[in-house]
Amino acid sequence: MVLGIETSCDETAVAVLNGEGRILSNVLDSQVAVHAPFGGIVPELASRRHMERLEVLTREALERAGLTLSDITGIAVTNRPGLVGALIVGVNFAKALAYARKIPYVTVNHLEGHLASAWLANPNLATPAMVLVASGGHTHLAWAPNRGEYQFIGWTLDDAAGEAFDKGAKMLDLPYPGGPAIDELAQQGNRQAVAFPRPQLHSGDLTFSFSGLKTSLLYFLKNGKKSTDQQLSVADIAASYQEAIIEVLAAKLCRAARQYEVKAISVVGGVAANSRLREKLEEQAGVFGLDLTLPPRSLCTDNAAMIAAAGLGKLQRQEFASWDEDAISTVQCKHEFFAKAAIPT
Repeated sequence: MVLGIETSCDETAVAVLNGEGRILSNVLDSQVAVHAPFGGIVPELASRRHMERLEVLTREALERAGLTLSDITGIAVTNRPGLVGALIVGVNFAKALAYARKIPYVTVNHLEGHLASAWLANPNLATPAMVLVASGGHTHLAWAPNRGEYQFIGWTLDDAAGEAFDKGAKMLDLPYPGGPAIDELAQQGNRQAVAFPRPQLHSGDLTFSFSGLKTSLLYFLKNGKKSTDQQLSVADIAASYQEAIIEVLAAKLCRAARQYEVKAISVVGGVAANSRLREKLEEQAGVFGLDLTLPPRSLCTDNAAMIAAAGLGKLQRQEFASWDEDAISTVQCKHEFFAKAAIPT
């Protein structure tokens, strides 16, 4: 029985999985209301909220699973990357529980957790597979020769896709969080209304870039105040901006799948909940004959079930963490995401 703990950013989450990887409980405390007045995440407030809620959620997760703490045989906790203060709360809580119960614990890379959610959603997802990790802080392509084995072969050169959504929403005066707000509004708009650029779409490699797209939206809005076509609604702008992001994500994922000659693809992370991305990937998967796995939205956003799933293998292999294990910020572990993008032979 594995207790998973996730506190890398603004979601406090706890889950319980059994030894076969089946979810027994998966609870989450969202901090949207805490950060909404500021239009973005305030790290200090996030850390304080984790401290307030983590023990409560642990009790709730155990209760929903029909277990007690004495039934838990291992703990998995996110220790990187993320907001270091938020991570410290989860890591120290996991250490305290493991020490008190005399059970092992393992640390999990947050991205590895997202990747594990693909197999959590579909245990039969074939390998080798190509998985796109798209979230507020990350946009990476991972080649998975086997379940639990990953090589990052593409990444963003600047901003993540989720960040582009959030910053774009702020420019459009949409509520926080921006990604879901754009997704909802875009369903009422014309995706071809504005010809926003598709950054890196024809770059010839598997990298991403979204900072220029944000700038393009900024200048479009500034110029629009001077001379605007009154027929162009905010919904049209949102739909066009979203389409530029989605087209690049879908194209790069399918290109990577063809380049690495895999038949199975998936998308994970918060942006994987975007309705247009899911629609676009279903279209592209049909065109290229790819088997597509779309995790349920509950497994797209940050959650503890994915951390427990990623940690289960480590616990089984006895790759236990030491008591001096620490939290590692996004900046500190950035090098872990970059690997030689060689095509397997």
